[in-house]
Amino acid sequence: MPQPSAQVTAAEISRIAGVTRATVSNWRRRHDDFPTPSGGTESSPLYDLVDVRAWLGARGHSATADPAEELRTALRLHPRATGLTGSLLPLVLAAARRTPEERRELAGLSDTGLIAYADRAAADLAGLVPGAEAVRFTGPDIDVLRALLHCVQGDGTGETALTVLAERELEDSSVGGTYRTPVPLADLIAQLVPGPYEQVLDPACGSGALLAAAALRGARVLCGQDAVPVQAQRTTVSLLLAAPEADITVRVGDSLRCDAFAELTVDAVLCNPPYGDRDWGHDELAYDSRWAYGVPPRAESELAWVQHALAHLVPGGHAVMVLPPAAASRASGRRVRMDLVRSGAVRAVIALPPGAAAPLHVGLQIWVLQRPEPAGPERKSVLFVDTTEAAGGGDRATAASAATATGTRGTRSALDWPSLAEAALDQWSAFTESPDAFTDEPGTARAVPVVELLDDVVDLTPARHVRASRTDIAPADLARETDEVRLRLIAGAASLGEAARYTDWSAAGPSPREWRTATAADLARGGALTLLRTAPESRESGGDASTATLPVLTGPDIARGTAPSGAPGSLRTDSAPLIASGDVVVRAIAGGSGAMARVANAADEGALLGPQIHLFRPDPARLDPWFLAGFLGSAENIAAASTGSTIVHVSPGRLRVPLLPLEEQRRYGEAFRRVHTLRAEAARATELADETARLLAGGLTGGGLIPSPPPATDDKEPGIGSA
Repeated sequence: MPQPSAQVTAAEISRIAGVTRATVSNWRRRHDDFPTPSGGTESSPLYDLVDVRAWLGARGHSATADPAEELRTALRLHPRATGLTGSLLPLVLAAARRTPEERRELAGLSDTGLIAYADRAAADLAGLVPGAEAVRFTGPDIDVLRALLHCVQGDGTGETALTVLAERELEDSSVGGTYRTPVPLADLIAQLVPGPYEQVLDPACGSGALLAAAALRGARVLCGQDAVPVQAQRTTVSLLLAAPEADITVRVGDSLRCDAFAELTVDAVLCNPPYGDRDWGHDELAYDSRWAYGVPPRAESELAWVQHALAHLVPGGHAVMVLPPAAASRASGRRVRMDLVRSGAVRAVIALPPGAAAPLHVGLQIWVLQRPEPAGPERKSVLFVDTTEAAGGGDRATAASAATATGTRGTRSALDWPSLAEAALDQWSAFTESPDAFTDEPGTARAVPVVELLDDVVDLTPARHVRASRTDIAPADLARETDEVRLRLIAGAASLGEAARYTDWSAAGPSPREWRTATAADLARGGALTLLRTAPESRESGGDASTATLPVLTGPDIARGTAPSGAPGSLRTDSAPLIASGDVVVRAIAGGSGAMARVANAADEGALLGPQIHLFRPDPARLDPWFLAGFLGSAENIAAASTGSTIVHVSPGRLRVPLLPLEEQRRYGEAFRRVHTLRAEAARATELADETARLLAGGLTGGGLIPSPPPATDDKEPGIGSA
């Protein structure tokens, strides 16, 4: 019997077509030929997917569909989507290995032809993916196959398709805490291993980001294991695409309970293990030979992973691990930490700011470990680094909103990753070159003698050890610095007062003004503006020498109203647009404080457009830039044009702009410019006030500053130290 057609909701139609829910509602009201509901209820109708696609295709809307959302919808509607991932992952590998021209040819195949190709590809490649089996695809699979091919065509790498397939499988399982390691963090971890390394192991490989980063550093033997089958499968496909020349071995299983590489020792172990797992095998592994530094308590699964990593290293090999801050200070792990420190296995602990990786509300830590060598050099100190200040002053709500809570989708934060990585790597390089001659940097880095760490708590929290003291600064220098900041605060307060004098506005009347609007997509099609965006980041450099040193405008720069402060880093500088004065820049991820949009000025001229930013280049003869920025960045507009719950992405084409004469636009534009100035001056004054108060309080408590003596008087009041 023929399979019944799938049914979709209005929300899914909006995602398939790349429009807002409101647009779908308008279509239903205005077009008599819009598909009639085929199910559901009056308040939540369902529509036949075949009819919807035919209607969209007749109007050209299908071309704007988000490939990832199309694949998600196809998987949800598939009658046997659960368990289908293992069959589809080899197809991602097959499609991503083909050229764009070959993929276009595949897309043009008939349903029968595409199914036959999928059968052959699945049979040929199933042996490369752990747990995958050759299958026979049938007619009901065609929608998923075409959506999968479209998704691979969209990014050319297959990573988006891998992410969608993995998240679907994880949603159908009871697995939790499957956080994905962000690419910038993975790259930093791979660089923290000193010198070249050939063999690398990740015993909790997840999506394979750490192994891929190691491959970029020259590792050619990549070994991974993960307890979640779809994670191991995804890692395999991802590595086969990213490092086709490498020797890749990925296994399914719990590394602590069932180590697939029990006899293997490698040059480096990179790992972002699961956190807070009390069911990690404490009782059954109590006498395991890996616990060379003490049996990890039941609540210390992280210290079990640390010792597992050390057990797989050759003498002198390094392990770099991402751990929660509690692992550095929990009382239950004190004895294990003590033996790790005493033996010299702990080389450095680097604190990351919240938002660097999931869970986003926690400031995670990177532990750099080294397996002691017999008769090797004595390790007298441990390096502690706090990268919080180097990561930039952007609010952490913005940083956290840039990554998912589930960790099954890609993450990118608003942190200044180039500065963070530079701070960590510079301090670590200086320490490894000469630990005894390392120069401390108060507030950022300190080499602490091992003997100082072996106290009653063995607390390895970086903030505890690098905390700056005002006693480290000469009193005269401290007084001069405080006075300079205080004078800037006075000037900033005067500027804020001047900005607050703006009163050139009045009530609109008894009711708010209404106007006709057009979407940014409509304005772009009409030539009133051009919409630009930086291409997705790539692990392979796409830049050139002419742009590698240019500053990059970041989301926090827009939020704070400051000049471009980012560095190119892994940005594809060959595809990043250069900002021109008069461009309107809008943050692509909503959330946090500060402005969502502003007009680029002379300070922004020539800078590179950073990731997660939309650039609108208006025709000045038709659109006033500040008028455009004011309405594009309004809270109501951003909310209406955004999708997502944990990460709120702004769809630029859905933003709406009132249709007003140019002269009236300019009046609004001047008002919005003054509002932007007010916000920027307020943020600057707040920052200066905080800095002034910090310097004063620290100077007074540290003894570098003293209160001025009172006017001469015969009366003296007793104090704490009075006789």
